[in-house]
Amino acid sequence: MSRRALRRLRGEQRGQEEPGLGELGLDPAPRRLLMQLVRLFAQITAEESEDDLLCREERADARLSKRAAAGGKNKGAVPEEAEGDGQRDEEEAEQPDQTPVLSNKPRKKKKKRKTKKTSAGETLEDNDLEDIDSLLEKIEDTNGLSQQTQSGIIADNRPLLYVEHRNLNPENELKRYFGARAVLGDQRPRQRQRQNVRGTWLTTPKDTWPRYSKTGIAMQLMETRRGVQYFTFKHHREYQQVQFKFLDAVESMDPNNIVPLLEALEPYHVDSLLQLSDVCRMQENQEMARDLIEQALYSLECSFHPVFSLTSGTCRLDYRRPENRAFFLALFKHLMFLEKRGCPRTALEFCKLILSLDPENDPLCVLLLIDFLSLRAREYTFLTRMFQEWESHRNLSQLPNFAFSVPLAYFFLSQQEERSELELSQAREKAARLIQLALIMFPSVLMPLLDHCSVQPDARVASHSFFGLNAQISQPPALNQLTSLYVGRTHSLWKDPAVMAWLETNVHEVLAVVDARDPLVEECEHKRKTRYQSAPRNIYRHIILSEMKEAMAALPLEVTSQPVMGFDPLPPLDSIISYTRPERTNHPSNESTLSLFFQSLLPNFNLQGNIRHNREEEAGAGQDLNQGVNRLMAAMQDMLANIQFQEPPRDDNPEADGDWD
Repeated sequence: MSRRALRRLRGEQRGQEEPGLGELGLDPAPRRLLMQLVRLFAQITAEESEDDLLCREERADARLSKRAAAGGKNKGAVPEEAEGDGQRDEEEAEQPDQTPVLSNKPRKKKKKRKTKKTSAGETLEDNDLEDIDSLLEKIEDTNGLSQQTQSGIIADNRPLLYVEHRNLNPENELKRYFGARAVLGDQRPRQRQRQNVRGTWLTTPKDTWPRYSKTGIAMQLMETRRGVQYFTFKHHREYQQVQFKFLDAVESMDPNNIVPLLEALEPYHVDSLLQLSDVCRMQENQEMARDLIEQALYSLECSFHPVFSLTSGTCRLDYRRPENRAFFLALFKHLMFLEKRGCPRTALEFCKLILSLDPENDPLCVLLLIDFLSLRAREYTFLTRMFQEWESHRNLSQLPNFAFSVPLAYFFLSQQEERSELELSQAREKAARLIQLALIMFPSVLMPLLDHCSVQPDARVASHSFFGLNAQISQPPALNQLTSLYVGRTHSLWKDPAVMAWLETNVHEVLAVVDARDPLVEECEHKRKTRYQSAPRNIYRHIILSEMKEAMAALPLEVTSQPVMGFDPLPPLDSIISYTRPERTNHPSNESTLSLFFQSLLPNFNLQGNIRHNREEEAGAGQDLNQGVNRLMAAMQDMLANIQFQEPPRDDNPEADGDWD
């Protein structure tokens, strides 16, 4: 086996390091087996090359001796064949030893190594081959990436939330769409990446970014339970001081006060980068907003714990800790930028990463988004597998997005011609059954969906009360938020004429079931009325971050009336606080123009003063800002109430009155 083939077997490529454990997708035990296999191949190759060398040397010695004998008989006349054989022998002798054999002196023969016989009569080479076969079988059994199911569909044995490093780079997806030259241009390989920059998986550092140094953020391993590792970010004392100044700048209601923090104190302060990214996005500066999010991710990844893994799916972060929230939010906002950029496969990988950090609580409720990204990335098998594995303990069918997206995925699978006829028929059957259940459970989705797709329903559907206006009015508020979010986000996936024809057929089937007064219809109606009374806080947080106007309009008043900060929207009510903000005695150095204006009118007005010093940390900067706004409104009312208009002086002289006449 050549050295190049051996390199391929090890998984190495020219100019690259050996891939990590996450790239190979192997557990430590199969990896050790693979390394044993590599060593066995190397040993066998060395033995074969040594045996070939000995055989060549023996053949060369024999032919040289024949030539010498022939030369003695013919008195120096060498036949042409012997001369040619001598040249070939010399060439063969030059290849292994790199030294030409020119003398006719007899060389000492090397004894050929004999292979030892085992008790069973097999040679060592046979044993090595059997060991290789057994190792291959063990690797396939313990870490096989796919296997054939009973239905003939290839099933993936990797964890559901397994993350691949190569899918975290959007350039790889853009190269598949447009080619490497269109993505990288005329850049040379050495110019694509700056030297002396730490390599990261989440982002690629740019030359325009500030030079990275220790930011005061570190990751700590809290505990390990049942093979799951729980981590948390920690803020050092210097970073805490910058965080306090950042909260003061936020309370001033002037984003210009955040910029000096990044320029003078900490260029990689994560919360400042997240807040300024929202400001740039509101100003339609999408490029700068995306760049700030990438800087935040780069800063956080550089502070990872050595054993923290993005791909294992067994590393957890608690969203209740404020230090961990920045990583969740940066990943989510980066995901949204990737989706808008046209990289749904990369966005799906980041969505899986967010869900793997806390799959039980799902603080950002990415389950409302992962189906859309799966359909856009054409990862239909992943979506159907997730539904099959999580339906029993997560009730995914009770979410409108899964209820409609999973049958749509089965429909797309039924259109793939490379599958067998059995697989196609099974996919069509599942798609029809699940879409009918979705229409019966959530009838309020159909009309808004058709309206967004600019499709006019037929007379039977438009006149039927089951899909009419009453279905939308009678649904609970929480269900209205979920359906509005799904329709506003995924309506573009339903515009395909083939999809609309399939949907129309199943809508008429549902109307036939409703007219027959099937008990399932009444059962689903009872579920809609008893459930979905109020949405959990993570759904509200997801709607705010998604900025879907259809869903934002359906948010309750208790959510829209409170201030929402981009660096920490709707913090959990049971937050775990590791350090508290000290009491402030001095006024902030930079105040907003509005605050200075009211101070000029009312010298006693102080936007930052009179705040309770013993406030709860859970409220954080949002509570302080809310109190400041309320105090500002009270000051305005007091100012307007105290304004008195003086009447012009009146002259009681009657003669003056006569002059007006």
